[in-house]
Amino acid sequence: MKPMLITSASDVSKGPDWLYEIKYDGFRCLLIWEEKTPRLLSRNEKDLSNTFPEVIQFCADRYDTVTPFLPIVLDGELVHLVNSFKSEFSVVQTRGRMKTASTIQQHAHAFPCHFAAFDLLACSGNSLTSSPLEDRKERMHNLFSELSFPLTIQIRKKEKIQCMETFSQYDKVKEVVLKHFGEGIIAKKRTSKWEAGKRSTHWLKEKNWRTVTVFLTQWDKNNGYFTGAVMKDNETVEIVQFRHGLESDQEKTLQELFKSRGDKQPGTIWTLPPSVCVNIDCIDFDGKHVREPRFHSFNFEIEPDDCTWQTIHRQLLPIPKRVAITHPKKPVWPELNLTKDDYLLYLQLASPVLLPLLRDRLLTVIRYPHGAGDEKFYQKNCPDYAPPFVKTKNDDGIDYIVCNDQDTLLWLGNQLALEFHIPFQTIHSKKPAEIVFDLDPPSVLEFSLAVEAAVRMKSIFDSFGLVSYVKTSGGKGLQIYLPLPPDVFSYEETRRFTSFVCQFLLEQEPGWFTIERLKKNRHNKLYLDYLQHDEGKTIIAPYSPRGNQQALIATPLHWHEVNEKLRPDQFPLTAVRERLKKQGDPFLDMTDQQNEEPFRSILAQLAELMKK
Repeated sequence: MKPMLITSASDVSKGPDWLYEIKYDGFRCLLIWEEKTPRLLSRNEKDLSNTFPEVIQFCADRYDTVTPFLPIVLDGELVHLVNSFKSEFSVVQTRGRMKTASTIQQHAHAFPCHFAAFDLLACSGNSLTSSPLEDRKERMHNLFSELSFPLTIQIRKKEKIQCMETFSQYDKVKEVVLKHFGEGIIAKKRTSKWEAGKRSTHWLKEKNWRTVTVFLTQWDKNNGYFTGAVMKDNETVEIVQFRHGLESDQEKTLQELFKSRGDKQPGTIWTLPPSVCVNIDCIDFDGKHVREPRFHSFNFEIEPDDCTWQTIHRQLLPIPKRVAITHPKKPVWPELNLTKDDYLLYLQLASPVLLPLLRDRLLTVIRYPHGAGDEKFYQKNCPDYAPPFVKTKNDDGIDYIVCNDQDTLLWLGNQLALEFHIPFQTIHSKKPAEIVFDLDPPSVLEFSLAVEAAVRMKSIFDSFGLVSYVKTSGGKGLQIYLPLPPDVFSYEETRRFTSFVCQFLLEQEPGWFTIERLKKNRHNKLYLDYLQHDEGKTIIAPYSPRGNQQALIATPLHWHEVNEKLRPDQFPLTAVRERLKKQGDPFLDMTDQQNEEPFRSILAQLAELMKK
């Protein structure tokens, strides 16, 4: 049963006879669910079930609910979401190449994938392939509603099977794709039937081509491909090989250029010193190569030195037009040669993990108008010159910014808000959504005390059945998170627990730890700060930079990283940007782990102790 295929088009059809979907960059796949364990079949009929165990496990967990509707066949895409409208193909591709179960499980935990369903081919054993597309869409929508599966793709939803949104207007889907840097648009005729293995003009795809600029370095006469590169850290990095898109006269011009101005190498290779720049269309950049490259045009207006690693990222991730950026080359971390544009790029790349943690929180920022390490000031009130898209929430007479979208985040970045501090509760509650312990050593030289305290605390939490998370503070300490269900436990209840834990550690190691508020009385011990966890107090947000000159980030960690080798200076801005690509987000599932029953049990035990 091979999937129905899609025809490429430079411009898809428009009008009331068509429906539209976002094109996600992943593995096309059929989900065939007949028994408890479904099968995932690629378009080449390869079984991918063992490769995507998180999807299979989700199905097994929901088997009892889904049983009345089996057998079910869904058509869709296996994706790794970087936002709700874009998938990172390189992650899915990496998973597809893995062979061992343990490696696959580790990758599934760090980089979880979803099955994005766009068509229902069978339900309760009845084939729907001959039904019109709009009828199949309606049946799928009703099925997902009954099963309580998400009706749109949502990155933070734990359900691994989600329904792809359908748009009736081309302009609307185009706007979404451009805003979120999606791969493209799918147009389907409302009346189209599902035809296995057939490439039909009733299903069309239009890609979201983006243009990058490179300088030429090489031509292989044997296969006709040209190589383009950019500069990174004063070195030439080749990122593209292309031939498609060249007209015959353009191709001949480039060949003559290499022969006349280049150097002949052994074999069929000609090289050229950096001198000629060209624009290349592509759909994305995976960190090593641009994807699906094709020649766009010569670019005689810039020099090769202007083709940089930073420039290519900026071309692929342009700042939205409504966010006015001033002085992008302004030094922010001058010792590291990091400019405001470097900072804004970090915010863009980190926004999928940073924004969910800022969402619906009253934001306090620290602004450094002249760059890190210089003059600073706290800002709670939203300034009157903020653009209309910046949303606020009044609390106790203060109009706090609520940063729920990337445009607001970038606007704050342009204001050189380098630190993002948030309360422990959302705007919807006066009760904490997490407990946070702040482990504050006297200086970075005693950071090992923070590691020791964190390891001991995790042992305590594990014994209580509490799931905990840890991050660096971006300074000299560590911070431990215990997620809680929203609007359930009071600050008074969490204080009983935090006080108990810190007193217990203090009794164990009075020579290492202290709960003394005054620094002069701490005597070079690590401060166990539990008083900061209270209504109206704030803490540095995960993935927020700090205003220190090292550009350190408050970085979520995996617990196995908390050992004697850990140092806070391992996590500057540039390293965290790469870390997210390689290791994923250790806080990804934190909101799913709410610790309600274990924490309720602990409060009951503490109440019994107090009676004694």
